[in-house]
Amino acid sequence: MRLIKSLLLLFFIFAALLAVVMGYFATRPLTLPALPYEFSINQGSSLKSVAKQMQQIGVLPNDLMFILLARALGKATQIKAGNYELENAPTALELLDMMTNGRVNQNELSIIDGWTFNQLRSVLNTNPTIRHDSATMSEAQIMQHVGAVDNRAEGLFFPDTYYFASGASDLNLLKRAYQSMQKHLLESWQTRTPGLPLESPYQALILASIVEKESGQAKDRSMIAGVFINRLHKGMLLQTDPAVIYGMGDKYNGKLHKRDLLADTPYNTYTRAGLTPTPIALPGLAALQATLHPAQTDALYFVARGDGSSEFSSTLEQHNRAVNHFLK
Repeated sequence: MRLIKSLLLLFFIFAALLAVVMGYFATRPLTLPALPYEFSINQGSSLKSVAKQMQQIGVLPNDLMFILLARALGKATQIKAGNYELENAPTALELLDMMTNGRVNQNELSIIDGWTFNQLRSVLNTNPTIRHDSATMSEAQIMQHVGAVDNRAEGLFFPDTYYFASGASDLNLLKRAYQSMQKHLLESWQTRTPGLPLESPYQALILASIVEKESGQAKDRSMIAGVFINRLHKGMLLQTDPAVIYGMGDKYNGKLHKRDLLADTPYNTYTRAGLTPTPIALPGLAALQATLHPAQTDALYFVARGDGSSEFSSTLEQHNRAVNHFLK
């Protein structure tokens, strides 16, 4: 009995000492190498690896004490990845709270209206803050991963600014952009102007991508959409240069020749009627809305004025005069 009492006493003394040491460790401001101080926690890092990392870079004086503190507070599995910035020296308790609440400096990636899917992949593959899980994947594999039913990726990722923590997978970013495009496309489709010669949201996406590439100024989008809608209604060829250029791929050298307009490809809207097989770019929300709410116009033609805007005509005669004028 005397032995048990002695052991219990020693245990309580040890626990009290540990509590004092833990309290001192938890509430004493840490010594940082510099202020402000930035560090990153990679995706999937364990508490043990994070504590070791913090000790090695000079933030924590003792990694074991930090692990014990986190476990005592029930936060051992709540560490969140990301970029962190310390403007003042925190206590270990404040640092743990910051890490478990995910108060991170987020990175951002802007997907630009009118980019092609290949341009998007190139930007993702060269971004040093993203984990490049898609780099060796085929287009079909990427589309399967994001939950698409179609293997064709062009046009299906919504242009926007996306925020993420360092080490986030590019596949997660692509999935978010894909889901965002589905949401905006379906919402725009449900409120579309009645009587459009478009049979599905995907056809709307195709035409929106053409409108996106043809629009030099925002104010012309709905008129450009109106021209293409009118031409589809009448069974006229769309005759849009950006589609021809897209179909040429790497053969395009920056200048479009007459022979290019005569060379038949699935994307040559001078030789083939109707819409292209897929979108030719990533259309933004403004292009989607303009396509599904086009201007009410009798225009069938337009030509670039040279300042980014377009001149619209209702007859071929008017259009030819406009072409002669603005080409000069």
